[in-house]
Amino acid sequence: HHLKREWPTRLCYVGTILHTRGDPLEKTRSPMQIGAELYGHVGMESDLEVIRLMLEMLSHSGLLNVHLDLGHVGIYRALSEQAGLDAAQETALFDVLQRKANSELHELVASFKVADELKAMFLSLTDLNGGVAVLQRAQQILAAANGEVKQALADLSKLAEQLAAQFPALPISFDLAELRGYHYHTGVVFAAFVPAIGREIARGGRYDNIGAVFGRARPATGFSADLKVLSALTKNTLKPMASELIFAPCMQDLNLTEKIRALRAEGFAVLQQLPGQSGTPVQLGCTAALELQNQSWVINPLA
Repeated sequence: HHLKREWPTRLCYVGTILHTRGDPLEKTRSPMQIGAELYGHVGMESDLEVIRLMLEMLSHSGLLNVHLDLGHVGIYRALSEQAGLDAAQETALFDVLQRKANSELHELVASFKVADELKAMFLSLTDLNGGVAVLQRAQQILAAANGEVKQALADLSKLAEQLAAQFPALPISFDLAELRGYHYHTGVVFAAFVPAIGREIARGGRYDNIGAVFGRARPATGFSADLKVLSALTKNTLKPMASELIFAPCMQDLNLTEKIRALRAEGFAVLQQLPGQSGTPVQLGCTAALELQNQSWVINPLA
């Protein structure tokens, strides 16, 4: 926030944190958290970039059979506002949904003095999980919801379409009752799983305006993981990073996407432009750029 940049800012970090109670998988109360954050862009494209980075990180770690779970906390928040729930009701409903306690959910929703169609939509949330067909069902079941809910479903659909095109073998599921980080996140939330582990190995989501407490509110999205867990799950040796930063244009081109992925796998840092962003490649710190020449993407130095 002290950088005062108007264009998108990409950050990464690593450091130990302390939990009150240890995690059974980690066998420690002080995991070493790593993460990446992208500040300054609103839109599906920045969510896609961060999720793609997380998936590529897990791939470089040597992890196989990664599964991606997607959700959107804006759906629950918008339904609560549409129903006019007070703080106590919203908190109680949040707790029941997190525990997937269906009998309690029916009892609680029955006590709300709201329209029957809203009650039905709240009750449907725990059933809206599974493959991409869930989004089509949600559009029908939540047809009476406000525009924010419909926009959230549209965003999830576009995001899933792009991910499926770029990662054809990636299993993607949806859980519209997943509210991890509800009081922190504002939009899309996501988590990565592998079959051998009974919990997520990386997680993230959108958290717009989180910087307001520091005097500068900016849209943001990011992810985090525990380096100790990742190192325990893989025997891969990581390659040293190259010092060159390569700029890539904003284009929906699968050949460009594959070129970016290949360069990153070789250890190069590649920064892809986001729609509508400010800042030239040089201002963004790039020393070279990907350019299309004779139907191939090649690296050219920046003057």
